[in-house]
Amino acid sequence: MSDGIDYGKLMHRAMRGLIQEVLTGVQDHGLPGDHHFFITFDTAHPDSELADWLSDRYPGEMTVVMQHWFDGLEVTDEGFGITLNFGDAPERLYIPYDAIKTFVDPSVEFGLRFESQEDETEDEDDDGPEPPDGPDGGKPEPQHRDAEVVSLDRFRR
Repeated sequence: MSDGIDYGKLMHRAMRGLIQEVLTGVQDHGLPGDHHFFITFDTAHPDSELADWLSDRYPGEMTVVMQHWFDGLEVTDEGFGITLNFGDAPERLYIPYDAIKTFVDPSVEFGLRFESQEDETEDEDDDGPEPPDGPDGGKPEPQHRDAEVVSLDRFRR
């Protein structure tokens, strides 16, 4: 037995379970009301699956939006698959929960951030990620940034 309880690891597991439960509801019933999600994930994660042109364009992380148009949402215990529209080019993605850096639903001012040891060494003055371009695409974050606490004011209309 270890010397202590790893609350951080337990919390991350619980937060990923919450994301799975939310996405399962969306898979079964669609997005209710004004709900929509900004999901930032590690494109270099070994289990992430995305088109080569997307991984070339977003080599470290990418933020995708689930809002107006998405198709084929398939939620599993390890992650989820989804087809999103990138400039009129539908692309299939698989995003493992372990690759998710932030999960935000600005319609209800809800957000989760997954910290890593790298995040703890980042500059405190960093403003964090900006919302992606377009309603259902991704926008690269600058290479020197990791996901930060997301200010929900950025996503208000």
